Amino acid sequence: MLKLKKYFKPFIVSLIMAMIFLFTEAMCDLKLPDYMSEIVNIGIQSNGIEQVAPEVISENGMELMKNFMTQDEKQYMEESYIKINQEDMEYIEEFPAIKNTSIYSLNDNLQESEIQKLNRIFAVSSKTMINIMTEILNQTNVDTAIQETANVDLVKIYEMLPMLSNMPEQNIENARNQALKTPESMLNSIGIVFTESFYRELGIDVSKMQNEFIVNTGLKMLGVCILGIIASILVGFLGSKIGSGIARNMRNDVFEKVQSFSAAEFNQFSAASLITRTTNDITQIQNFVIMMIRMLAYAPIMGIGALIMMSQKTTQLVWTIALACGLIVLIILFLFKIVFPKIKIVQKLTDKINLVAKENLSGLMVVRAFGTQRYEEVRFDEVNQNVMKNNKFINRSMSMMMPTMMFIMNGLNLLILWVGADAISNSMIQVGDLMAVMQYGIEVVMSFLFVSMIFIMFPRASVSANRIAEVLGKEASVKDPENPQKFDESKKGYVEFKNVGFEYPGASQKVLENISFVAKPGQTTAIIGATGSGKTTIVNLIPRLFDCTEGEVLVNGVNVKNITQFELHNQIGYIPQKGNLLSGTIVSNLKYGNENATQEWIQKCTQVAQAIEFIESKEEKYESRISQGAKNVSGGQKQRLSIARALVKDSPIYVFDDSFSALDFKTDSNLRKALKTHHKNSTLIVVAQRVSTIMNAEQIIVLEDGKIVGLGTHEELLRNCPTYYEIASSQLSEEELKID
Repeated sequence: MLKLKKYFKPFIVSLIMAMIFLFTEAMCDLKLPDYMSEIVNIGIQSNGIEQVAPEVISENGMELMKNFMTQDEKQYMEESYIKINQEDMEYIEEFPAIKNTSIYSLNDNLQESEIQKLNRIFAVSSKTMINIMTEILNQTNVDTAIQETANVDLVKIYEMLPMLSNMPEQNIENARNQALKTPESMLNSIGIVFTESFYRELGIDVSKMQNEFIVNTGLKMLGVCILGIIASILVGFLGSKIGSGIARNMRNDVFEKVQSFSAAEFNQFSAASLITRTTNDITQIQNFVIMMIRMLAYAPIMGIGALIMMSQKTTQLVWTIALACGLIVLIILFLFKIVFPKIKIVQKLTDKINLVAKENLSGLMVVRAFGTQRYEEVRFDEVNQNVMKNNKFINRSMSMMMPTMMFIMNGLNLLILWVGADAISNSMIQVGDLMAVMQYGIEVVMSFLFVSMIFIMFPRASVSANRIAEVLGKEASVKDPENPQKFDESKKGYVEFKNVGFEYPGASQKVLENISFVAKPGQTTAIIGATGSGKTTIVNLIPRLFDCTEGEVLVNGVNVKNITQFELHNQIGYIPQKGNLLSGTIVSNLKYGNENATQEWIQKCTQVAQAIEFIESKEEKYESRISQGAKNVSGGQKQRLSIARALVKDSPIYVFDDSFSALDFKTDSNLRKALKTHHKNSTLIVVAQRVSTIMNAEQIIVLEDGKIVGLGTHEELLRNCPTYYEIASSQLSEEELKID
């Protein structure tokens, strides 16, 4: 994947925005269990009282709590509260009990750290008082003592103030030491019980306070949920935008790269493989990028954040998460080890199944003609079965992931409940905190599940990325020069071979050797020879489909290696052995090399190519549709349209690579005569198998085993070239072989 990292650069801003929204979404998801914990702990168990230190407390209540504080704590508390006298009318409506007693109100200027310190003081003092009351009430159960103390009328407790004031300091010190050993959560719970009693004493509606807290916290949860949903939608939008954008750019680059390939590169990458890489492989990468943005970045934030939030609630249950995470990591590593090799095989098999399908579809008429449908079915089924077996193995292996993860997650919940229940009974954790811990545990496991999904997709995406990088990294053997030359206008139309030799990459012998000739404007240069003699290789060197390995090929007086391919191809009208028409209309195909061609010029070229008759006979004429692969035209019509397309380009040089083979003798003759008339100033290079096609050429080149064994006119070669005479005698009558 790192080989393709450059494709992420145009989307850096979108990636950063996606990360911000992911972080926002993760924070929202992490905050929800905390709010749930607050609703349970504060809203339900503590009746909506958020802090231990009362915001208001009666004068008697203040004196009561001072009995269980150190001198420094008493002073700190006195500094933190402001005394409100009974005559202050502003507070009478809010605190009706002020008519009977003075109250103390918490100073609004206190910092959060100062309030926390005050909470601690009140919590320890409350627990100290409970320990004292346990002795007084002769209770052995602390919870019962708390309940009974809370239910006792504060007036009766206030009556005990003289006794509490005269209690031996050692007793209070012992009770205080026991209180300091109590867990923080338990201290806060006890402190809030007494804070509630102080509020009720002052006539505060605690039920209303509870309802307001639950409603307000619920509204906060709703707001956080909405914010999380918005962030999630934006992340999905950005992820899709980035993934599809990277795939688009990658497809463009692969397509452009393939366009620059010479025939040598096409021999290395099959058409089926290139199609698979451009479609299936890039789609795999696109899906992985979207999932990576959505999950790979989200999962660590979620997992680490959940662990931090969980440890803030309690550190006693963190080991359960560590155990679950360890099991998940082992499962992921195991699956990665056994599945990754199979994924590599599947991608290669996908190439093969595409190849077999493409060959069968493109050669369907041949298959039917030979009655080999059953053979093709068996051939396809063999590849298909291999793909199926490997995919089945991968899918079966991966199908274990989800149930295993769910088993671990449910087992984790049971373990947290088991350990947490014991912690609750020992007053080590509150119910709301346990519920939050369970939720955080699920989020940690889910984050690992997200990572595992990425690991499932990573091997296939990695293989696909390597296959794409292989195409993009392939250097074209035919390149444009750094400092291109310009054509010699005085030699326009000249094609010259100077001692040209050629051998295919990796071949043990040369295909062409010491080829030298000159093709001039206004003349026809024909090339003939047995199959495999190198005819097509020669004409492929002219437009640089290959580069010669020895000698020089010159067009317009300049070596083709010193000219840009665009400029070179503009000089050549090339008609290959197999005429390829593109899906569209007849006129769109004819204008393929010359978009600005007029209708008059197109009609003239189709007339020269002997194609106008069958075009005019069609209902829509030049607007008639050409199907994919030109299946709706005959071989001869396809060949004539290919010739017309090259003529419309109006090039000074025309190369016909056995382009008359599908034409009947009459059409062949008429086409050659028309070419001589209408393109008399062009250079015509014709590869042919028929002697009748080339016998009137000004120059005929005879090839045998990649060497020129004859060069001259038809009559000269009949006299001087046994190879040509042998070819001619197999096609012409004795009368036609006679030389004047």
